[in-house]
Amino acid sequence: MTGTTEALSGSAAVDNAARSVTRPFYVYAVLTNTLFQRGVFVLFLQQRGFSAEQVALLQTLLYLVSGFAELPTGVIADRIGRRASIVIGQMLIAGCLLGQVAFSNYWVFLALFIGQGVGMACVSGSDTALLYDLLVRRGATASYVRIKSRFTMLGTVTSGAAIVLGGQLQQISWGVVYVGSAACLALAVVVLMSRVPEIRGADAADEQDGAEEEHGDATAWRAMLQVATPALVTLVVVYGLMHATLTPYIIFTQKTLSDQGAGTALVSVVISAGFFAGGLTPLLSDRADRRIGYRVIVPVSLLTLAAALGLSGLGLVWVTIAAFLALVGIPEITAVIVDNVFNEAVPSRHRASLLSMIAFVESALIGIGYLVLGALMDGLGSSVGMAAYAAVPLLACLLWLPVLFRGARVTTEIEKPADQKAS
Repeated sequence: MTGTTEALSGSAAVDNAARSVTRPFYVYAVLTNTLFQRGVFVLFLQQRGFSAEQVALLQTLLYLVSGFAELPTGVIADRIGRRASIVIGQMLIAGCLLGQVAFSNYWVFLALFIGQGVGMACVSGSDTALLYDLLVRRGATASYVRIKSRFTMLGTVTSGAAIVLGGQLQQISWGVVYVGSAACLALAVVVLMSRVPEIRGADAADEQDGAEEEHGDATAWRAMLQVATPALVTLVVVYGLMHATLTPYIIFTQKTLSDQGAGTALVSVVISAGFFAGGLTPLLSDRADRRIGYRVIVPVSLLTLAAALGLSGLGLVWVTIAAFLALVGIPEITAVIVDNVFNEAVPSRHRASLLSMIAFVESALIGIGYLVLGALMDGLGSSVGMAAYAAVPLLACLLWLPVLFRGARVTTEIEKPADQKAS
């Protein structure tokens, strides 16, 4: 009985420690996803006089720049601090949003989208590394999947609400839409600076009780070679292909629905509902991780994406809507679970750098995915092009089969979270 009481009190202490870390992060998630322009930015760019090809180039440039900037910004985050990197990134994004509403020249927009891509890279990897290492500091990493699922849910649901509200604010002016988004990012920075402590790679490593002593002088590249098992490399590529399918699919579904006869109002409602669905399903991540595991949930997500793309190819608007709403949320569950696998696989000293390298692969594949899907839709038509793009998740599924059936290890023994060491 005494042992049970001690276990319960220990669990309560871990929960309290986790809550003290996560509360400001939840507020941050809401503010950084209150981006009113997200659901109407294509219309804004069209009103600026840009062609569909020019819009596609801006989006591709955004992701490619973000991908190439991941590597240096990840190293900077480990050296100067994860919080500092996030602050720099969010303020850079806010400034670029203000610039987009202030200027109309396409060359200026190219520069602004490059700046926004760099800002995204500053945030990517750093936010996850900061959250995970703060949980390591409190001995609460066992709660990471549950916490990250709520973090993702809040962000995605907020995005859905912001999309709906952004359409209403646009009736006032585009300035209100973009200035409002920039203001929310500035408020997020205030919350981060006032409520979340700074942590650098060296700080995190020093709290691992010597687990990384022999690797303390390793560079990020040497650290990557140390943890890069074949299974981990495969997971990075497969995970990148999943997002290279999901992200363009969500954006180009707008065009597919429009070409299949859906009105603008219906399209906006469907896309917003998709964001809500994608926000709620991550709440199942913790249960899916315990009962299924990442080895199985990865191919399940890829097959659902292939099914959604294939059903969109039938050219029936209500089938496309049903497939989109029913299946778009499942990869979000996988994203939370795999994110935890990555965090467990990399050492704290170089966590932001290594996660940024992973994000580089993801961003590069997303940028290429935009070009490929856009070309398929232009050449074959929006519906048939969607169906043809289903080859990408099916290819990723084939790449994953050796890991699934051989049970190859993804994580290494370089680092174990503090709460696992104590157990």
